[in-house]
Amino acid sequence: IKRGANLYDPETVKDTIARQKWCPGRKENAVHAYSSFLKMVGGKWDPPRYQRVAKLPWVPTESEIDQLIAGCSRRIATFLQLLKETGMRPGEAWALKWTDLDFENSNVRITPEKGSNPRILRLSNTLIAMLKTLPQKNEYVFKNGLLRHFADGFSQQRKRMANELRNPRINMITFKTFRHFKGTMEYHRTKDILHVMEVLGHKNIKNT
Repeated sequence: IKRGANLYDPETVKDTIARQKWCPGRKENAVHAYSSFLKMVGGKWDPPRYQRVAKLPWVPTESEIDQLIAGCSRRIATFLQLLKETGMRPGEAWALKWTDLDFENSNVRITPEKGSNPRILRLSNTLIAMLKTLPQKNEYVFKNGLLRHFADGFSQQRKRMANELRNPRINMITFKTFRHFKGTMEYHRTKDILHVMEVLGHKNIKNT
């Protein structure tokens, strides 16, 4: 609506989507969303088709990841180290509770999101030590407010590190990048796609 479309006039929606400087994938998502809206209100349209461009996920080097972690605040660094070692989704890590951590056996129990499988994964002594330095203010290890606000703080620290290291690739690292990194490293180590599927919690191997 803000971009000039009338939701009850499919032709204006089609024109508005076409005019946006969006990638084909985002336009395809908009078409699907509007199709769902029309189904809800009993409308119909001839949806435009956009060809999504397939891309391989970008994966940084381990040294770049480690440099970024080393330059962040204690809380953010611990969050990033957890993502690196487990391949958790950011939302899964954000919802992590202290009761999910087993310091004695050095593992973490992951409560899944997005229909994934639950899993238990090992943690390094380094990460265990980092986790133990965090204050236990409530039942959650990290959660305090909104994840996007936490992500904003991460973005500022990432930008500073990219400038200090004079490496623009650092700015390309997002929370999700750590999941791609974990999957890539596990497959490189094991050559076992089923193992990677289990680690990432996928139910469909096509996602892996």
